[in-house]
Amino acid sequence: MALFKPENVEDFYEIEEVLGSGHFGQVRKVCERTSRTHWAGKFLKIRKTACSRLGLDRTSVEREVEILQILHHPNIVALKDVFESRSEVVLILELVSGGELFDFIAEKENLLECEAIEFLKQILEGLKFMHKNNIAHFDLKPENIMLSDKGSSHPNIKLIDFGLAHHFCQGEEYRSTSGTPQYIAPEMISDEPLSTAADMWSIGVITYILLSGLSPFQGETDEETLKNVIATNYQFNKHYFSMTSSMAKDFIVKLLIKNPNERMTAEECLIHPWIKPITRIQVDKRNRSSINMRSFKKFNAKRKWKMSYNMVLMCNRLVSLRLPCTSSSNPDPLQRQCESDTEETESKPASLLRRRLSSSS
Repeated sequence: MALFKPENVEDFYEIEEVLGSGHFGQVRKVCERTSRTHWAGKFLKIRKTACSRLGLDRTSVEREVEILQILHHPNIVALKDVFESRSEVVLILELVSGGELFDFIAEKENLLECEAIEFLKQILEGLKFMHKNNIAHFDLKPENIMLSDKGSSHPNIKLIDFGLAHHFCQGEEYRSTSGTPQYIAPEMISDEPLSTAADMWSIGVITYILLSGLSPFQGETDEETLKNVIATNYQFNKHYFSMTSSMAKDFIVKLLIKNPNERMTAEECLIHPWIKPITRIQVDKRNRSSINMRSFKKFNAKRKWKMSYNMVLMCNRLVSLRLPCTSSSNPDPLQRQCESDTEETESKPASLLRRRLSSSS
């Protein structure tokens, strides 16, 4: 049961500047009165009645809070407090100010595989902890992989946005058709029972993109992308993977498997020879291989443009509804930290896309 404090948040925290706004509320920088520590306050409007369209359903907020209250791990954004009033819930979250991992990498001139692996290890450690607690994220993508502090020589990864996450009960059969087409697992599109293995598919996609700057299943439309995912239709283009080690390709192949039961787990990923080399030859191969930075920079620039475009579309919708909107062409990393797919980000219900697929085939 999620613990919501009925006290006034301002009795404990000083409310500072707005970091960003969404459809259902805003994110503000807050300062704890006792320790003077800064946090991110996520102020969410809650529906007053079941029939109301304004605000979030309290049940969905409870679910996210319950999950975050379980997940105490260095590579997962921390939830400190939750306050509740009659019309609003305030989540006090760790302030993650380093921006997105992909943006950090795109600023580099070159990056060896062994350097990229250090980031992947942290992501996998976070997932290993989640999956051991029977929690799946279900929306892993570059936007939800952040750095705690960009200034550090060894930045710490933080997984964020648990709006689509699910805590499995023993024997439960859970289905969900929400997610982002590029990263969604085939069993989600097919509306089959899900498991934590869906996250591992997403790790395969993210690794593929990280190494090559290409998205393995990206089509001209969402429908085409989903068809490619269902068909597991991808290849290692020599032009983009010329600098990639065979071990890295093997790592991806063992994740992008249609049958979820055959995919590597997070624990198995961490002992794969690419992540944890056994022989000197494996170490040397990895150290000689690098990321296709030219292609990766192009992919990231296009991704950021699409995010900005989606932000403009959302703001236009809010303006038409006469709701407040704070936006910029380049969303603040602190704002990104606290956005949720319950707040109409680019994740789309795969069920709607699947219906379009079936009608056009």
